[in-house]
Amino acid sequence: MQSLHIDGKHPISGRVTVSGNKNAVLPMIAAAMLTDEEMVLHNVPDILDVRVMLEIAAMAGAEVAFHNHTLRIKASALHNPDISRECCSKIRTSMLFAGPLAIRCGTASLWPPGGDVIGRRRLDGHFYGLRGLGMEIEYDQRFTFKVKRRLHGRELFLDEASVTATEQIITAAATARGVTVLRNAASEPHVTDLAELLIKMGAGISGLGSNVLTIEGVEKLRGAEHHVSGDHTEAGSFLALGAACGGEITINGIKSGHYWMIRRVFERLGIEFELGNNYIHLPGGQYPGVRKDFGGHTPVVADGPWPQFPSDLMSCVIVAATQIPGSLLFFEKMFESRIYFVDRLISMGANALICDPHRVLITGPTRLHGTVMSSPDIRAGMALVIAALCANGESTINSCEVIFRGYDNIVEKIQAVGGNATITSDS
Repeated sequence: MQSLHIDGKHPISGRVTVSGNKNAVLPMIAAAMLTDEEMVLHNVPDILDVRVMLEIAAMAGAEVAFHNHTLRIKASALHNPDISRECCSKIRTSMLFAGPLAIRCGTASLWPPGGDVIGRRRLDGHFYGLRGLGMEIEYDQRFTFKVKRRLHGRELFLDEASVTATEQIITAAATARGVTVLRNAASEPHVTDLAELLIKMGAGISGLGSNVLTIEGVEKLRGAEHHVSGDHTEAGSFLALGAACGGEITINGIKSGHYWMIRRVFERLGIEFELGNNYIHLPGGQYPGVRKDFGGHTPVVADGPWPQFPSDLMSCVIVAATQIPGSLLFFEKMFESRIYFVDRLISMGANALICDPHRVLITGPTRLHGTVMSSPDIRAGMALVIAALCANGESTINSCEVIFRGYDNIVEKIQAVGGNATITSDS
C-alpha cells in the first residue's frame, strides 16, 4: 500500500502535458480483440487500469507489448475467452471484452465487473444491445455470452446515454451483418475516439459526436494505428488545481472542442482561461468570485451526459469552490455516492453543507488544514490531492494507488507545477 504526502501552500505555476484519455484507451484494448492483425496505439497512459485491461487481453491469448506510451496488441491466437474473477473484479471496463471475445471465439465468460464505488452503475444497456444484435447471454454467478452465427444489425434505443454500453454496442456492431442505428448514444470525446479507431479498422460509422450513431458492419476488421486524444478530465483537474491555488498553469496536448462546457463552469467561479488549438493557459493573479445567476440567485453546477459538465470533474471543481468567494450549489445527478468525499473536505475546514446524496452547497473561501485521509475513488482522490495542495500544513493520502488507476505520472506532474508531493510505500 502506498501513501501520498503533500506539504500545502507552495506556489503553483508551470506547464504540464496531459496523457491520453484513459476512458478511450480501455475500450480500444477490448476492441483490438476483434482483429487478428496488429493494433498500435500511441499516447497510451501508463496507469493501473490500462495494465489490468492488458492483463485480461493477455489472458485471452493476445500478444501485448507496452513501452514508452506505445501499445502493440496482436490478437491472432485467442484461446481463452474465460476471464478470471480476480481480473473482472478490478475494473468495470472488463465487461467491454464480452462482445469482442464472443464474436472471435464464439463464447466468452466474465464475472460481474468491479471499479469505483460511486453509486449504481447499470449493465442493462450492454445486455439490451448485445441481445438485440443476436447474442445469447446467460447468467449463473458469472455471465456467458454466445455467438452462434454472425450478429445482425438493427435499430436500437438506449434508455440512458451510457458511455460503456454505447462502446459495447458500436464495437459489436462493427462486424455485424447490415446496418445498426443506435439512438440516445453517448457522445463523449472518448466514445468518438473509439469510433475513429474502429473506422481505421474498416468499420463504417457515421454520426460521430451526436446521439445517433449509424454503424455499417463489415465481415472482417483489419489492424490499425491510432493516436489517443488527450484526457480532458486530467486537464480539468489541473485547471481546478490552478483555480484553487491561484496559480498560473499551461496545459498542452488538448483538443479545444472538449472544453466549451468546462470553460462555462469555471466562468461561474470567476476563473478565465485561454483556450487554444492544442493548449489551455490559466493566467495567475486572478480575483475570482462566484458569479450569481440573474436576480442574485445562487448558481448551480450540475453534471450530465456530454456535452454537459462531466461527472468525473465534479469532485475537483468542488474543491476549487472552497477557495473562491461566494456560494455555489453542486448537483451530482449521475452517481449517488460521489458527493460523500465532501466529508473529508469538511474535516479539513471546508464550509460545505451536504443537502442529500446528490447535492452539496459550498461557500468559500475557507482555510483548509492538512490531515490524514484515504482516497475513496479515482476522481475524489485527485480532488483530495488538490485540497491538500492548497491547505495549510501537511496531508497524507493513504491508498493513493486508487488515484494511479486514472492519472499517469501524477506525482511528477504535480511537482512540475510547484507542488510538494512524495510517495512512500508500506514495508
